[in-house]
Amino acid sequence: MPLVSVLTAAHADRAALLPATGESLAAQVLPAGWELEWIIEEDGPEPVLAQVAAGFPAASHRALGVRMGVADTRNLALSRARGDLVHVLDSDDLLAPGGLATVIDAFDRHPDIGWVAGQADNLMPDGRRVSFEPISPTGRVEAGAVNDYLLEHGRGPFHPAGLTLRTDLARAVGGWAALPRAEDMALVVAVAEIAAGFHTPEVTWLYRQHPGQMTRADDWPDLDPACWTVIRQRIESMRRLKAWV
Repeated sequence: MPLVSVLTAAHADRAALLPATGESLAAQVLPAGWELEWIIEEDGPEPVLAQVAAGFPAASHRALGVRMGVADTRNLALSRARGDLVHVLDSDDLLAPGGLATVIDAFDRHPDIGWVAGQADNLMPDGRRVSFEPISPTGRVEAGAVNDYLLEHGRGPFHPAGLTLRTDLARAVGGWAALPRAEDMALVVAVAEIAAGFHTPEVTWLYRQHPGQMTRADDWPDLDPACWTVIRQRIESMRRLKAWV
């Protein structure tokens, strides 16, 4: 049976949030013949999430025992994936009802694509869902178009936290970049330069807004410019190499 591997990098501070993430995953109704696995990779020296994982039959948990950071933790989760597809689900976000089915359907309808980016709603602390317009047009996205947009606008055309990829494609580009910020967009630009994809008009995930978000930390903006420089360099270098070969 085809399998989708849902990858969640987590740490002990997410113990109160992770059950809701798992419940949103357990509630997914997949297309006929599909199964899922939930790979929880726990970062940090004092793991506590095994008990949460035990409450979800589709989950497998591994504690790293040391602090690795989100990129390394995701890559180690990727090493355990058995699925044809890998879907990113952050430990504080939720899947929308029917989210995975929407993504799988996009792959079925466009068998030549390598990735799907899902649209999100904001999930507010009081439980309200707040919609926002897609950053860029939805639908099929040809190879290179994401990076054209990024170079022109200075940001990505969608939020990378709702990304699903063919597993072989994720591994072939080396997974998530070893960056302290924007490591997920660094992966997006690598796969989107060489493979067409799809940006769903449907909401497939919920972006939980809460005080403990990493992006709300006071020091978060400090390294952002340097990391976006790396991302632009990756695009430019890939294009020079394509021209060379």
